[in-house]
Amino acid sequence: MKLLKTFGLVVASLLTISAFACENPPMASVPDGASSTMDELLAAQATVKTYMAGMEEYLACLNEELESGGEEAPAQFKSLMVTRHNSAVSEMETIAASFNEEIQAYRAANPDPE
Repeated sequence: MKLLKTFGLVVASLLTISAFACENPPMASVPDGASSTMDELLAAQATVKTYMAGMEEYLACLNEELESGGEEAPAQFKSLMVTRHNSAVSEMETIAASFNEEIQAYRAANPDPE
């Protein structure tokens, strides 16, 4: 019985360690739209797209880790993976909203000539 408990702890530790194999990409920086140039916003757009692609890979990694744990995975591991997933989605939404706000600020500061 003691061997079974030890084995269970080792498996749980390995699952927890593997959870950290998924690396969250660095957050994208969004410039101030009211004072940015179009070139700066286009560069930021490329950075945001790269960030979003990296986050999609990160989410896929988290899902893979969660599925690889199977039904035997400890509840704490499952909770950690769900929390990391939800935090990543929230971060992505925040970056997207921030970028869109700065685009609107740019447009307000630089109205199209009619």
